[in-house]
Amino acid sequence: MISSLTTRIFAIFWLTLALVLMLVLMLPKLDSRQMTPLLDNEQRQGTMIEQHVEAELSQDPPNDLMWWRRLFRAIDKWAPPGQRLLLVTSEGRVIGAQHNEMQVIRNFIGQSDNADRPQKKKYGRLEMVGPFSIRDGEDNYQLYLIRPAGSSQLDFINLLFDRPLLLLIVTMLISSPLLLWLAWSLAKPARKLKHAADDVAAGNLRQRPELESGPQEFLAAGASFNQMVSALERMMNAQQRLLSDISHELRTPLTRLQLATALMRRRHGEGKELGRIEMEAQRLDGMINDLLVLSRTQHKNALVSEAIKANHLWSDVLEDARFEAEQMGKVLEIPYPPGPWPLYGNPSSLESALENIVRNALRYSHSKISVSFAVDKKGITVHVDDDGPGVSQEDREQIFRPFYRTDEARDRESGGTGLGLAIVDNAIQQHRGSVKADNSPLGGLRLTIWLPLYTTHSD
Repeated sequence: MISSLTTRIFAIFWLTLALVLMLVLMLPKLDSRQMTPLLDNEQRQGTMIEQHVEAELSQDPPNDLMWWRRLFRAIDKWAPPGQRLLLVTSEGRVIGAQHNEMQVIRNFIGQSDNADRPQKKKYGRLEMVGPFSIRDGEDNYQLYLIRPAGSSQLDFINLLFDRPLLLLIVTMLISSPLLLWLAWSLAKPARKLKHAADDVAAGNLRQRPELESGPQEFLAAGASFNQMVSALERMMNAQQRLLSDISHELRTPLTRLQLATALMRRRHGEGKELGRIEMEAQRLDGMINDLLVLSRTQHKNALVSEAIKANHLWSDVLEDARFEAEQMGKVLEIPYPPGPWPLYGNPSSLESALENIVRNALRYSHSKISVSFAVDKKGITVHVDDDGPGVSQEDREQIFRPFYRTDEARDRESGGTGLGLAIVDNAIQQHRGSVKADNSPLGGLRLTIWLPLYTTHSD
């Protein structure tokens, strides 16, 4: 087996081309209708018939009035069983031919007229043999034999030989399996590499030993791919360890700060400065938690996926959000609730993504929030609208970045950490979906989630 992809393509291309040319050039020579020399036994039979016809004519003197009858009698008498004899005079007259055979006979006579080298040729179900020289006094005739063809070609084969373009097309079709095998053998490792790349893009960082096989070029690409996956996995693990270590180191002084704040409150009572310190400490604690959540959601290997229905997935989230809205004196509408639509993913991650967006809408809305669901053949669309201050056009694509804050009403004073929408965006992308921001019909911000439906053909 040729291990180099370049050499394999080059060799198979020229092999196929050589086969096509060989077939196109050689097949016409295999046509049984070609003019061919006589076999030895056929030559002896023709010579024997020639001698018998000459002897017959020598015993029957010529008659100027009925000269052609004696020729008929001679060829009828010595024609082999199931065959017929023809005589062609020096003037070109054909004795013994049937009218419907004249075109074939003239064709053969035009190609074989040398008695020293008699030949034979097939015409459909007939075969002509000759010529043999017949001497009748001062006249000379050429003797031809018409007999049934021993084996006749199919009409389709004859059509191939008669039409070179059709022969070329059939030859190319015959060579197609070889070319298809070449294409399949080239595409197979490419497909493996593509599926492996899709898995890596989805966060599944595992090596693929099967990629390190096949042609040298794909083998080298597979080895480099596995090395890349190993490097990415090491980087992700290092990032996880770094964030864990940072959070652990930050939690210790943060806990001490909270403890010191509580002691100061006990000794000196409440104060504006203490309240400020406590609020910032709580915010810092929430930011650390969100950083850890973001880090975990970016690592797809931590997610355990399963098939689940949309209404089962989000019903509790919507009920809790409705209750919270009532406590805040706001209205949460669900004009189109989710149905039993199939999804595939991590339930906790998908549930948290919608909860984060709905809580975001509750936080910034003035009095009204709307959550609606829609489905089509490809996926599920979720719209979350609020009547809050909204977000400018320039900021809509940036709000999904970690720690990004707008200069408008949705700012640090709202109590957020700037990581909520980044967590949502990572979770939705891991499930091959998308999330975007737009103007809301209610006057505030609309966040739209799209997730693909789960089918048996999914990943």
